[in-house]
Amino acid sequence: MPAPSESPTLIFDGECGMCRRAVELLRGWDREHRLQFVPFQDEDAVRRFGITLPALAAAMHLVLPDGRVFAGADAVPELGRLLPGKRWWAWAFAVPGVRPVARRVYRRIALARRCAVRGLPAREVPEQIAGRRRPL
Repeated sequence: MPAPSESPTLIFDGECGMCRRAVELLRGWDREHRLQFVPFQDEDAVRRFGITLPALAAAMHLVLPDGRVFAGADAVPELGRLLPGKRWWAWAFAVPGVRPVARRVYRRIALARRCAVRGLPAREVPEQIAGRRRPL
């Protein structure tokens, strides 16, 4: 189980332009500065969460203070609950069929980008989240 943190922490690919842009948007929406943002390339900062490097390279991870972890598209409704004015994200994901479609879309986008994990393109990084195989 990941180590607890005082604040929700979003772990992302700091070398991916699309990921950095998404983090910029989230920071702008996080007017209360509730979230911490950590690129997975910062090994010292992410080591305490106990999430494998291939899993971090495959998807963003939101780690909540209680130790729960949400990866990829599953992190979106949780981020919505944390950001002012974005609760509708959680409601949208509650609509039947939205979550599976969002997971497929997220996975396709993640596979299309390149990541810097031992020089492998993202499509070659194992699809594992916290050591378990699970669809994004």
